[in-house]
Amino acid sequence: MVSADRTGAQEPEATPAAQPAAPSPPAATADPQDPSTALREKRDEVGRELQDLSQTLKLSEQKATELQQGIAALEKTAGSLREALIESATRRKDLEKAIAASETKLAEYGLREDEIRKSFYERRGTLAEVLAALQRMGRNPPPALLVSPDDALASVRTAILLGAVVPGIRKETDELASDLHDLATLRVSIQSEKTTLLATLQSRQEEERRMDLLLVENDKLSRKSAAQLEEERRHSEELAKKAVTLEGLIGSLETEIASVREAMDAARLEEEKRRQQTEEQRQRARELAETTLPDKNRIAPAYSFGELKAKLELPAAGEILRQFGDPDGTGHPARGMVIASSAGSVVTAPSDATVVYAGEFRSYGQMIILNTGEGYHIVLSGMDRVNTQAGKFVLSGEPIAVMGEKRVASATALALETDRPTLYIEFRKDGKSVDSRPWWVERDSGKVRNDT
Repeated sequence: MVSADRTGAQEPEATPAAQPAAPSPPAATADPQDPSTALREKRDEVGRELQDLSQTLKLSEQKATELQQGIAALEKTAGSLREALIESATRRKDLEKAIAASETKLAEYGLREDEIRKSFYERRGTLAEVLAALQRMGRNPPPALLVSPDDALASVRTAILLGAVVPGIRKETDELASDLHDLATLRVSIQSEKTTLLATLQSRQEEERRMDLLLVENDKLSRKSAAQLEEERRHSEELAKKAVTLEGLIGSLETEIASVREAMDAARLEEEKRRQQTEEQRQRARELAETTLPDKNRIAPAYSFGELKAKLELPAAGEILRQFGDPDGTGHPARGMVIASSAGSVVTAPSDATVVYAGEFRSYGQMIILNTGEGYHIVLSGMDRVNTQAGKFVLSGEPIAVMGEKRVASATALALETDRPTLYIEFRKDGKSVDSRPWWVERDSGKVRNDT
């Protein structure tokens, strides 16, 4: 799906005066035969409302000062800053998962509210008739036999009529009362969820600020000369423009960009050391890894990438829209997976890796290519801003990018049933796309990273 030319980085009739005016019908959100699409569209609608709400939130001066003081008190070493960044990214992703869960709840509540309103609209004629019948009965009550014994026949006729009509009226009245009760309950639930969501949004804003401060400190500590960075960035952009295939781009970056080449050489040396270990030494290393954390100052992956199956966490919180092998919207099978995320979501490194490329790639937004060793590469695209650079070694869970407000336009993204920002993830082995599903931890079994 990702190549030099194809990347998946990827809306009444008038009533008589005697009757109440009919309410406007609720807007249709999707084909009623497709509940999943209806839920997705409603969730997108809720997401847009939350995005507008988020932009109105302001961090208090007191909280901003507390955050700055907390960062100032940190030990300014590469290891401590990386550890703080990974912890911040973990908290931020947890908050984003909570926000996504609230969006889904609000979308479900919204669909139910739409159903009740639609039911009211469809039954407006029946309800009007019931109300009119009750009004007529109030104006012309049946005669009392003891008061008007000469009107016995009319009384019997009225009793027969009421016996036939009243059960129907009672049924409609009961249904109306039930729907009104459900609607009132829904509105209470919606308000409660919005209150919880507002608190979560404020917490995420604080965590975003904390991460921004940490990134600034980390950048100060690891920055090379400005001239060298600019030269490497310009050279990487030139190679990206000339690339005919993605594997060609990766190859040229790993040989022609000095910092990438040096980082790859160091990583290969570590891989070679692992290969030369005896089986007994490897077993001891595995047992040690289960009880202790890897060196936070490491410059090569702590574990073989092939050993990390079912242990990696997705780089961003969100809903999986497309998997490897699914139709990609252009008549081809997808070479990677697509996650619908939320505006401003953090993107983390799925595993220890060397950054091979970080920057714009054609019309598909920001792209990051990670070399995880053993011939494996991870391609991420569709982000709005990257927080890393070529040649840098990143740890599992380290924040490396941020999603934008909308999905990045591309031929394949147009086929997606969402307008939320989408993250494209592709795993490659020796230049060929492979299914990434075996590497991801089960989503309901808790977080597991390759540094735990």
